[in-house]
Amino acid sequence: MTASTIAAHCCVVGAGPAGLTLGLELARRGATVVVVDKSGHFARSFRGETISPDSVWTLERLGLLAMIRSRIDLHETRGFEIIDEDRPVLRVDFRDFGRRHLPIELPQPTLLGVLADAAAEHPGFTLLRRTRATGLIEEDGRVAGVRCTGPDGPVLIRAALTVGADGRHSTVRGLAGIDHRKIPLDRDVVWFKLPLPDDWDPGVARVRISVDRHALLIPTYPDLLRVGLNIPKGGLKEFRSRGIGLLHARMDELAPELGGLVRENITGWDDTVLLDIFTTDLPRWHRPGLILVGDAAHTLSPILGQGVNHAILDAVTVAAEVAPVLPGSPGVPADGALDEAARRFQRAREPYVRQARRVQALQERVFTFSSPLAVRLRRRLYRVMDRNDRLKHRIWKKVYYTLPQDDDPARTVPAAR
Repeated sequence: MTASTIAAHCCVVGAGPAGLTLGLELARRGATVVVVDKSGHFARSFRGETISPDSVWTLERLGLLAMIRSRIDLHETRGFEIIDEDRPVLRVDFRDFGRRHLPIELPQPTLLGVLADAAAEHPGFTLLRRTRATGLIEEDGRVAGVRCTGPDGPVLIRAALTVGADGRHSTVRGLAGIDHRKIPLDRDVVWFKLPLPDDWDPGVARVRISVDRHALLIPTYPDLLRVGLNIPKGGLKEFRSRGIGLLHARMDELAPELGGLVRENITGWDDTVLLDIFTTDLPRWHRPGLILVGDAAHTLSPILGQGVNHAILDAVTVAAEVAPVLPGSPGVPADGALDEAARRFQRAREPYVRQARRVQALQERVFTFSSPLAVRLRRRLYRVMDRNDRLKHRIWKKVYYTLPQDDDPARTVPAAR
C-alpha cells in the first residue's frame, strides 16, 4: 500500500498533556502541527491528575482554565498532611504561600479534551488518532519526520521538527537511539479509587505511614478518593498471589477508617492499577531535528504529582524556543538554529526537573525508613519542618511555585540559563 504524505512544521508523537499543549502553542503561532496518538480516545484512567500551581497558572495564562471550569467544577487542594503511626507530624496549608493558585485535581480526559478542542480552532493543527509511530525519517544525519501506521494504512509525516511526547516508555526515544538510563526506585504503587468519605476534608491530601509502608490519599473529582498504596519493587506477583485480602489488611493498617469502603469497592485486582516506579536519566533530550519532552525526557516519581506539571511547562518552553526558527514552509528541513533552540530548551528546563527529582528522591527514601531509630528520626524531621513555616515554604516552593506568576506575558516560562 502506498503511503500518504503530510508536510508539517512539526510532528508530535503522543497526545498527552505535553503533546497537546505543544501542538496548541505552535498552532497558535501559525505553525502547521500534526499530533499522532495510538489511542482513539482520551478516556485514560489512573494517569496523573494532580496539576501543580505553576501549571494551573500557566493554563490560566493560556486561556484554558476558563474552558476547564466550564466543563467541571475544579477540585482545589488547600492542604497536605502526613500522619505517621496515627500521629500527625506535618501539615501544610497552601493558602499561606501568598500565591493566587492552589494545586488542583483534574481528570486527564477533561484536560486533554480542552487542549484538543482549543488546538482544533487553529487551521494548522491536525490530530491523527489510532496512528502509531513505526519509524523515523532521517536525512543527512537529521530526523526529518515520522513513519506511521494509521487506520487507513501507512502515513509519512515530513517535518522540520519531530517531538517525542509519548511518555515514560517512549517509542520515539528508542527509535532515535537517544541514550538513557532507567533508575528503578524501591517501591511500586497500586492505585485505586474509592468514594470520598463524608467526614473527610475534600481539600486536604494525606500521606499515611506505618514503619516502611505508606499510602497516598488524594481527594479528587468528583467526590472520589484516589489511593496509592506502595508495595515492594516488583512485588505485585507475590502480593496478588496472597489474595485481595492482603490489600485490605494493608489499608486497615494505614487507614482503618476506610476499611469498609475498601472491601466494598475493591473486590479484586481488576479494581486496581499498578504503576511501576522508576525515573529516567537522559544526558541529552534532543538530537538534530528531534526533541523529547515530558516523561519521555525525564520520568518522575508520583510523589507530589509532578509529571503533568513538567509536561506542560516543557511544552510551553519548547514552543517559545522553536517557533521563531521553524522554516517558512511545512516539511522543509530545519538548520542549526533549531538545534540551538533545542539546547536552550534543555538548559531552561533541566534545573527545575533536577530540583523536583531531588525533593522526590529524598521523600521516597524517608518513606522507606524501617529501623526504630530511623523512624524516630523521620518523625522528628517532619515535626521540625512543621514548626518552621519558613523551612516548610522553602521546600514546597521548590516544587509547586517555581514560576514568577506575575503579569508580564514574557515570563510565562523561565528563560534559558
